[in-house]
Amino acid sequence: MDRIYRLDVQRQEIFALEHNGQFHRLDGDPFGSYRVGDVIDEQSVRLLPPVKPSKIVAVGLNYRDHAKEMGKALPAEPLIFLKPPSAVIATGEKIVIPDVGRVDFESEVGIVIGHTARNVSLAHANEYVLGLTCVNDVTARELQARDVQYTRAKGFDSFAPLGPAIAVGLDGHALDISGSVNGVRRQLSNTRELIFSFEQLVEFVSGVMTLYPGDVIATGTPAGVGPLTPGDRVTVSVPGIGDLVNDAVSNSVVEVEAN
Repeated sequence: MDRIYRLDVQRQEIFALEHNGQFHRLDGDPFGSYRVGDVIDEQSVRLLPPVKPSKIVAVGLNYRDHAKEMGKALPAEPLIFLKPPSAVIATGEKIVIPDVGRVDFESEVGIVIGHTARNVSLAHANEYVLGLTCVNDVTARELQARDVQYTRAKGFDSFAPLGPAIAVGLDGHALDISGSVNGVRRQLSNTRELIFSFEQLVEFVSGVMTLYPGDVIATGTPAGVGPLTPGDRVTVSVPGIGDLVNDAVSNSVVEVEAN
């Protein structure tokens, strides 16, 4: 299994592979053929979001326990909505909490698309997947209820943390997924509890819209979602992918920093 990272090294964006505990340059194309290159010996390496998606297609109510938690019936087909690419941040970056009421964390596994996909069959779905990553589908819960549709509640800047890496070759059929706030576990489940499998999601979404390399399908969150407040640290963890860690700050703090 490979873990692909996207790094800022001396203000240059590069792809890298983790090998023997070190970052190595990725020689080639992460969406094609590549090999392990030279060790990156720079001290000032900053993790970036592992991809720059043209869109994030998120799936609602895809864990049985979360549907029960929200008091909703199991869906007959995937419930999808979009998060804008402007919402994407990397591990280590800040989730900005707007003054719109309750804002929740949602720990998810993300499917990273590796090849242009349109009307993909279930049998061939995995051929279009590069790998898996962690996603935090941050949600303004009160706006979600008020607006009915999800664009505003899911679309604020910083509401789509991705990373830290793309795990290539990781079997997603029985993956543990957990979410914690300030070191206290709030979510714990396994992808065995999904209503719609990864393959079914690729088939369904690609039947609606063309998916491009680097696009992400956020596959849904298990039970245990809850509010974030400024000062909280939220962690999404999936074995084989790693930990996606972000601190929450208030919008007023960001405004002060900008000045």
